[in-house]
Amino acid sequence: MSLEWQQAFREAVLDVPKYGSNIHYTQSADMLRRLIREGPLQLTDLRDEPERFFASHRVLSEFATQVGPGFGIRFTVQVNLFAGSILALGNPKQVEHLHEVQKKGLLGCFCLTERLAGVNSGLVVNTAAVWDEGKQMFLLDCPDEGSQKNWISQGLTADMAVVIATLFVKGKSYGPHAFVMQMRGEDGKLCPGVKAEDMGDKTIGNDLDNGRITFSKVWLPASALLNRYSGIENNEYVKEKGVSNMDMIGQRLYTGRTVIAASTVVFARTLYKNTQAYTDNKKCWNPKGPVPLSNIPQLSNLYKEADVELSRVEALCAIVEKGLGACLRNDTIPDENLVEQVACLKVKAIETTIKYCFRLKQEVGSYALMAGTGFEKMDYLQCCKFAEGDSRILMQKISRDRLLAFSKKQEGAKEEVALCGVLGQKLMKGGAAGWNDNWKDVYGLAEMVIERVTKQASGKPAAPVSKL
Repeated sequence: MSLEWQQAFREAVLDVPKYGSNIHYTQSADMLRRLIREGPLQLTDLRDEPERFFASHRVLSEFATQVGPGFGIRFTVQVNLFAGSILALGNPKQVEHLHEVQKKGLLGCFCLTERLAGVNSGLVVNTAAVWDEGKQMFLLDCPDEGSQKNWISQGLTADMAVVIATLFVKGKSYGPHAFVMQMRGEDGKLCPGVKAEDMGDKTIGNDLDNGRITFSKVWLPASALLNRYSGIENNEYVKEKGVSNMDMIGQRLYTGRTVIAASTVVFARTLYKNTQAYTDNKKCWNPKGPVPLSNIPQLSNLYKEADVELSRVEALCAIVEKGLGACLRNDTIPDENLVEQVACLKVKAIETTIKYCFRLKQEVGSYALMAGTGFEKMDYLQCCKFAEGDSRILMQKISRDRLLAFSKKQEGAKEEVALCGVLGQKLMKGGAAGWNDNWKDVYGLAEMVIERVTKQASGKPAAPVSKL
């Protein structure tokens, strides 16, 4: 990736901090349309030039302390969730259509989460797509309120959508599949059977539209199914052996979790940099003469401690980006080790940046209350915490995977192995309720795995934590 390309992208997004977040979401959407049409990033770069994909997100994250999460989320929905799903799951013709999408500056959304299956539910999909042999079409429908697509970013301005729905053929369910469809006609009106409602005002990011999308018996052509790996032939469901449709949908969650994790670190670095610039110049009374606020022991120690911890996360992020980049270029699925690293990175980055940004806020007095300091945008981190895999859900996954590996081979770090043994015994005795009853051990095991993975990536132990 050349420096020229990076500079070109920076110039293309200068309007983001210029206009800020106090704009209507339609204006923000128009900014993205222009960036898609005219900017240097191609919708196929996720596959062909993944380094550009990761770098573009980092650039936008530099503005987060000024503008919050709105435009950054809008951008990643477009290039990762919407276009990325088509790249991963679409046939050559469907992928080729992305060039037309880019040329026209069309916006897309990604309809996955549902009212009764949000970030704390894992992947549950009750929206249905039923194959109709007579019409040779799919009937897309949300059978009840619980299956309505919820908190869909860019859902009120999108022209198109990738919709995740459970596929039924001859009455049999074949699990979640991805469909690409038109949300709006050329007149800008929603297509028949599609309803979009505003989720309402938020504490942050109101320049991003979030919608509740309902599909009421919407007929989709056979070509709507992203059928690179599975499809309908002679009214029968067929799929390529050895490839899970959900693994390919999951690819977008892996890349999404990675750029979200990286964005929180950029946010924290920016907040710390700007705050230290202030405290370096803010004088405090001292018997021997004024001293910079940065010299106060608890603050100077916090700056050092945060730098160590953020550096550890950055080291893990670099390894994950390199691994995912190779998978994207070679069209392969991440192995178990990389999947674990992605989950650990997402949790570690979120929890580290929340912890250290809030600690910083407590140490700088009224400065943290001032508009324009970045502290007023800290709900950015809250958005990142639950986006594309809530920390608690990912920690449960990390523990389940570790227990499964332990059941096959009792090896690893001493404390980790010991807790696996204890927790495994408790789960066998506890039956169905065992998991919830031992939730502290479940999360404790996940924390051990996350710390091990982070230490292996960075080569550094956790920084000593100062106690107030």
